[in-house]
Amino acid sequence: MARAQFQKGQKVWVECVGAWAQVEQVQPVWAKGFEEPVRVTYDVGLGREFLGHELMLPVEDAAVGQADEHWRLLRARNKWQQADECLHHPHPGTYPVVVTDSADWGGWRVPGAEYDRDPRRIEYQARLIAAAPALMALAERLVAAVDESPEDAPPESRNLAQTARDLLKSVTDTLTSPQLNETATSQAA
Repeated sequence: MARAQFQKGQKVWVECVGAWAQVEQVQPVWAKGFEEPVRVTYDVGLGREFLGHELMLPVEDAAVGQADEHWRLLRARNKWQQADECLHHPHPGTYPVVVTDSADWGGWRVPGAEYDRDPRRIEYQARLIAAAPALMALAERLVAAVDESPEDAPPESRNLAQTARDLLKSVTDTLTSPQLNETATSQAA
């Protein structure tokens, strides 16, 4: 027996196509002698019917906001080149490491050859990654401030808040299959 996992109008990710779509029709397939449908397919406007396992739902990532994020930029000694061999680097003899763990390990590093190819770009990326939690908190504050009284916010602030909301959603939402959602819910109970 099958039951519907999605509803009409729901936004879903179609994995095999790699695109977002909206469920236009839920189509149960009935068989004589059964009280419930034997299969349920979904029309999402992409030219064919999809089964439930081909569609995924956006859900908020449980790891988001669990820890106080204080990422920091450290410098590691370059084991492959001496300082006098890489004088064109912004910080000769070292490379940037973004530490995302309180124990000063774990995080983002770059291969030495890639750093040597474009050290200024890698330095910029390291600073940007280290600032990501603070930038995310700023975006959350902007969204919250506009949501408090949207009618009083200037149009530009509302547009910025909508852009921030979309960016935050792209960070906090992950895709999951409805079957995995039900399994996780039943295990938590």
